[in-house]
Amino acid sequence: MPQIFPKSANKLPLISLAAVLVLGGALTGFLWYFASPKFTDVGYRPNQPVPYSHKLHAGDLGMDCRYCHVGVETSATAMVPPTATCMNCHNLILTQSEKLLPVRESWTSGTPIEWVKVHKTPDYAYFNHSIHVNRGIGCESCHGNVAQMEIVEQTQPLSMGWCLDCHRNPDMSLRDLNKVKITDMNWTPPTDQLAFAQKIKKEKNIAPPEDCSACHR
Repeated sequence: MPQIFPKSANKLPLISLAAVLVLGGALTGFLWYFASPKFTDVGYRPNQPVPYSHKLHAGDLGMDCRYCHVGVETSATAMVPPTATCMNCHNLILTQSEKLLPVRESWTSGTPIEWVKVHKTPDYAYFNHSIHVNRGIGCESCHGNVAQMEIVEQTQPLSMGWCLDCHRNPDMSLRDLNKVKITDMNWTPPTDQLAFAQKIKKEKNIAPPEDCSACHR
């Protein structure tokens, strides 16, 4: 009885398996990167209801981050400043500016400005600003050099893997708060950073948790 399929068809299962492995690997790699926060979130820079320049305020004028984000040292959230904070200055400065009209309207009506949040952890993840700041993790480590940003954008993925990398090895991010401010945007680790990190971790009992319950409560 003649064969229906040629002898070369015997290779078809191997070719199909190789194609599945290659395409599966390519698809996995594609999703691994293009569906990750490193691609989807880094660079996120929404327009705000008021064109607030961090470069002007935090950079050129040297305003401390904590003037506006008052909760960063004492609570889990850094807090978005209320309109009253803006008006501390702008009831005297640029009082007729068109750009600041939404601020004046908010102040008059008592309706908060609807700022668009840039850095946001998922609702199922717990993050406490005060714990990190009081142990010497600077604002720039997570938010980038905000003092150079006209429009604030996300510079780090803020993913679980990214956080765990720092929890496993925080040494190069720990600042000596006796020598440098937590808000310094131009800080670089000194030559004796590793020795300092070992010292401060012992003094402040810094042992970042790596178990699930640390962030998923």
